[in-house]
Amino acid sequence: MADFDVDLFVIGAGSGGVRAARIASGHGARVMVAEEYRVGGTCVIRGCVPKKLLVYASRFADEFEDAAGYGWTLGEPKFDWATLIANKDREIARLEAAYSANLERANVTTVKSRAVIEDRHTVRLVASGKTVRAGNILVATGAAPHFGAKIAGLEHVISSNEAFHLRALPKRIVIQGGGYIAVEFAGIFNGLGSEVTLVYRGEQILRGFDNDVREHLAAEMTKRGIKIVCGQTVDAVEKVDHGLDVVLSGRQSCVVDCVMFATGRKPNIVGLGLDKAGVTLAKGAIQVDAFSRTSVPNIYAVGDVTDRINLTPVAIREGHAFADTVFGGQPTKVDHADVPTAVFSEPEVGTIGLTETQAGARFARVDVYKSSFRPMKATLAGRDTRSFFKLIVDSASDRVLGCHIVGPDAGEMIQLVGIAVKMNATKADFDAVMAVHPTAAEELVTLRSKAYSVERPAAE
Repeated sequence: MADFDVDLFVIGAGSGGVRAARIASGHGARVMVAEEYRVGGTCVIRGCVPKKLLVYASRFADEFEDAAGYGWTLGEPKFDWATLIANKDREIARLEAAYSANLERANVTTVKSRAVIEDRHTVRLVASGKTVRAGNILVATGAAPHFGAKIAGLEHVISSNEAFHLRALPKRIVIQGGGYIAVEFAGIFNGLGSEVTLVYRGEQILRGFDNDVREHLAAEMTKRGIKIVCGQTVDAVEKVDHGLDVVLSGRQSCVVDCVMFATGRKPNIVGLGLDKAGVTLAKGAIQVDAFSRTSVPNIYAVGDVTDRINLTPVAIREGHAFADTVFGGQPTKVDHADVPTAVFSEPEVGTIGLTETQAGARFARVDVYKSSFRPMKATLAGRDTRSFFKLIVDSASDRVLGCHIVGPDAGEMIQLVGIAVKMNATKADFDAVMAVHPTAAEELVTLRSKAYSVERPAAE
């Protein structure tokens, strides 16, 4: 490595890149990180963290309303969007400073510049024009919003990036999409008082999730006043005197104040110079092996840019494993199976493992346990909402293959359930645990009656 300026050059200071840089430096590597926007990446700056802060803000309306059922008398609550955004911005600035400080303490050199690969060992810093010779290069540039097909008036449409910086809370908003981001922002704007229409081209929101979860969440969102339009897309957006005129593929139209597309994200690889180095792509993502190595032996990639599992903790784990493998002498593969995840919708979704459809296709027979009930807190509040729990179990081994929760704190619960599922816990193991009463989570260890069993069709 003496012939190189650094042992590792990281392009992108997001969650995966920062973790990789810090761990590699801890192993004795000379590390430089280039970031063209802000240190912290999508999650910290314009993703998970600011979104969760807005989710918290959106839930206070329910708390104020429900308090009356518990004897509280409150004045008329008032919400100020500008205050929320200003406070959110201060917290994000604090986190960015903390990330930068952690890199500095780890003896990692940070450069505020776009970086472009010139060849397998050379990176050019666009801001200065200087080049850096690196023994290894790690691409951790994440993903960016993707609007899909162009439509008339697309210039009037925002993505989740811009949603965090709106000057005012829109009174009426159309959100196109049916995944994490679309569903979460629908809940955010609805909770803060906006009239929300969610438009999704598929038959039901949250494609890829368990069908019962999808149906339950859609019903709960509809109860809250969110209008869900499935099987359609936004065909055109026209600016008019009193807002934006939105035309759907079914020819319905409505006038709103804001249109947001959350139709997916694509790996952020444009203009990185990957072609110059001979890095192989697959469906627009960087193709890597189990050790995050690309087709070029000294160039690696982690996180959303590889389009494996696009979640922040996964990127962090991949970055850590890369550093241990390349610089720590500890070859480490990341296990991408049974990754717990949460959708911070209202109500919240937590899930791990196989859906009923997936399990039915892979196992000869699976047993399904499920329950729906009114949360205890909703009884005195008089709120019309129900929680949903579902366990999917392999009949032959009794192993829990999947767990799906919709309700308050589902994200918190699924993190702990994930430990049991990852350890191949059986339904009997769940049943052997004493319930904590009264809690919603006790449903996980008190489900005794099978709802039904599913058998895989015999091969023809």
